[in-house]
This record gives sequence, C-alpha cells and structure tokens, in this order.
Amino acid sequence: MSIPKEPRQIMINLMYLVLTAMLALNVSSEILHAFETINQSITASNKSIEDKNSKLYAALEEQMRQPGQEARVKPFNDKALQAKSNAAEVIKFLDDWKNKIIEESGGREENGEIKRKDNIDASTLLLVEQKHGDEIRKKLLDLRTSLAALVDPRVKDQMLKDMPIRVEDPAKSDNNPQADWSTAYFHNMPTMAVITLLAKFQNDVRNSEAIIVNELANEAGSQQMKFDAIKAIAVPKNSYVLAGQKVEASILLAAYNNQINPSVSANSGHITKVEQGLADWETVAAGAGLQTVKGNVSLNMNGQNITKDYEFTYMVGSEGASMQLDKMNVFYIGVPNPITISAAGYSIEDVSVAIPGATITPKDKGHYEVMVTKPGNIVAEIIAKTKDAGAKTVGKQEIRVKRIPDPVARVGSVSGGPMLSSLFKAQLGVLAALDNFDFDARFVVTSFDFSIVPKRGEMIGPFPVKGARFDANKQVPDAINRLRPGDKVYIEEIKARGPDGTTRNLNTIGLTLR
Repeated sequence: MSIPKEPRQIMINLMYLVLTAMLALNVSSEILHAFETINQSITASNKSIEDKNSKLYAALEEQMRQPGQEARVKPFNDKALQAKSNAAEVIKFLDDWKNKIIEESGGREENGEIKRKDNIDASTLLLVEQKHGDEIRKKLLDLRTSLAALVDPRVKDQMLKDMPIRVEDPAKSDNNPQADWSTAYFHNMPTMAVITLLAKFQNDVRNSEAIIVNELANEAGSQQMKFDAIKAIAVPKNSYVLAGQKVEASILLAAYNNQINPSVSANSGHITKVEQGLADWETVAAGAGLQTVKGNVSLNMNGQNITKDYEFTYMVGSEGASMQLDKMNVFYIGVPNPITISAAGYSIEDVSVAIPGATITPKDKGHYEVMVTKPGNIVAEIIAKTKDAGAKTVGKQEIRVKRIPDPVARVGSVSGGPMLSSLFKAQLGVLAALDNFDFDARFVVTSFDFSIVPKRGEMIGPFPVKGARFDANKQVPDAINRLRPGDKVYIEEIKARGPDGTTRNLNTIGLTLR
C-alpha cells in the first residue's frame, strides 16, 4: 500500500482508520455488556438453586431426626451430604479460576468492576497454553461420575442422562484441528465471556446436585415400611361346632407388606414357608377334640423389632367338609380365585368341588383356581367319593361374586396435588393402580385427555391421547417440555381396561408443579 504525499489525503486516511477502530470498539463493548448481563442472570439463578437445595438437605435431616427413622434415613442423608461436599468443592474450584483469570487480565477497579473485560490473552495463556483448561474438564467429569455413583444403580443411567453437566469434545475445525476442548472454549476468548462460561458450569453443577439429592430423598421415602396389602380375617373361637351351639368370632381387617417377611414361631405343627409377608402353617390333625396353637410373629419395623403373640384353636372331628377361599371371602371376575377344599374322613384325592357357571382348574392336592363371569351369589358343593365308588355332597358354601374394584389413576406415585416439575417431566405416562388388592390384576390405560394451565397464560389443550404414554400424541411431550414451576397439569377422561374385559372411567389427575 502506497502512502499519499498530500497532507490532506493523509489526514483523511487517518480519520478513516480512527473511525473504523471506534466502530470496532463499540461493537466489542456491546458484546461484552451482553456477556456481563448473562453472567449476572446465571449468578442469581445459582443462588436460587442453592437455596432450594438447602431446603432438600434440611428436609432429609428433619426426617432422620424423627423417632425410629434414623437407621432408615441416615444412609441416604450421608450420601446427600457427600453430594453437597463434592459440588461445593467444584464450585470453589471454578470461583478460584475466575479470580485467576481476572487477575491475569489486569485485575479489578476499586468498585469491583473487571478492568479489562475484553482481554483475550489471559484465558489463552492460563487455560490453553498452560493446559489448566484440562483440569476444569477433568473436575466436571469426575463430579458427574461421583454424583451418579450415589444413587440406586437401577436409576444411575437415567441420572446420567438428566444431569446438566456435559463435557462433550468439539468437532475439528481450521482453528482447532486437534479438536481440543480447552482451545474450543477458551482460546482468544474475552475475559468477560470466560467468566460467564465458568458461571454456566457452576449452574450445571448446582442443577446436577439438585437432581441427585432429590432422587436420594425419594429413595429414602421408598424404604419406609408401608403396608401395601390387606386381608379380611375372621377368627372363630371354635372352628367346629354342633347344631344348636353358639358361634362366636373376631373379625378384623389385617394389613401387611408383601415385600417384607416376618419371623414366625408355633408351639405345634410347623411353618412351611414365609413369602410375600405371609407365613403358612400346617400340621397333621391328630386326636379328636379342641386343639390350641400358640406362637409369635416378629417384624423389623424401620430398625425396631416388634414381636406379637398369637393364638388360635381348631377342632378335630370325625367327618365334615370345608372350603377355604385363599384370598378374600369373595370371587372376583376376570382373575383366578384360589381355593382350598378338604373333607374330614376322606383322602384329599377323593375330594372335588363343583361350582355352577364357573371354570375350575386343579392346581395341587386340594387346591383349585376358579374363574367366574357374572356378579351375584353362587353355591359351591364339596363332593367326596365314597368307599363303594359312589359320590356324595359333603358340604356347601355360598360365595359372593364381585367385579374387580376400580383402579386409581396416577402419574408416578401421585394422583393429584403438588409435584416437582423435574419429577413430572421424567414420567412416561399414566398408570392405573389397584391399591390394597390381593390379586395380581392389572389395568391398562387406553386413553386420556391432557391439558395445561400455565401460571401466566391461557389453557393449552386438551390433547387427546390413545394409550397410556404421553408420547402417543406428539403435542403432549412438546407441551411438557415448556412446563415451569407454578403451572398446572390436568389429565382427564382417563379410561382403563381391566382383566375382566370391561373399560372403566377413572379419576381426574390435577397436579400443581413446583
């Protein structure tokens, strides 16, 4: 480029260069101001998430201090405190690097403002040329791994997907032919931009910490002793009487947990098995007259061993027949109803049962499964073969036939009320659960309507869905992704098909996200 000889032209060229430089400085200033605004927003968000996490820690601590809960909750509280410590270590590590970069770029003004927000040499020197960016990358990867190791291994993969901490290698480019992570993020980056990026990493750490601690709180709750099955039990004072004698019985509703087995003893006979929360006892009847059985049942209730005594009697007679309904004192339509029959004085191989309008399937000696189709009352006859190869009715019993009760519609473990937005977004669809029902009967959700009422805005939906999953209608996952705390979710017109072939209308689910 030749230099003009005329002073006037030289002055014009110099003014052009100065103007160009001023324009460049103006654009740079606007960009740096934008980074500064974003950094302030992320910093405020980090403080809000930290406050919410503190409430989760306090709730776990309070739960652990409740009577009889320490042994159950403490392992999960210890893991939560470990997550808190690991996250705090990385937060401080990133804060330290913010300060080092600011000092390298020229330090701060007296009012705390960064002097050289546009400096691009500090981050390049410290994080790229001196390789300290690799330390940041390793810290984030190690934290991601350590947090995921704290939860139940069955949900570990899902937690890794949900955690915002992401350390992905960049693609190769002309400016980064080696696809180096530190070069991609920190090379020739203004100080203000790097400070904002480190604040974003801190935001990812706090959010990941919240996800893990919330999962630990849920796991602590799921370990609590819950009675998930019930039985109607009638205990007669004498199980065998003669005509004209008074018959007395104690009737109660017994609740138990079919996942926790008790320890059971008996002074006669023997316990054959203890499964799904129930113990089976048996003996060979001997000696006519009233027989008394005593023993105790022990169960670990959240770290405290509870022992209760029991006693029952039975009469050994010479002849008679009985039928026991192994589940409840009713038959349910659509599911196999187990029964046990016997007739005193007859071999079990010679005893059978006849029930009009029912399908009876033999399972074992004296054990059958009965399938019924119509509600009402039916009479079962116990039939025994006699010594002369004939057959006679040795007992009858009237039994009620009922439909399976309606299930409860749920999302996750709730059928309404408040729910964490992050927990709701992790759900796949709507469930139909039969609470406190002894039979293995399943209902399948066939359709529902989904709608949202934003905290600020008008109702979105309803969206009709065929099946049980939210993604059966693509509009529903799109709407779910836009949900925020304070929004309300309504799932209505829920229909489910049961094992008896009928379709039921279920309850409406109304949720408030928080």
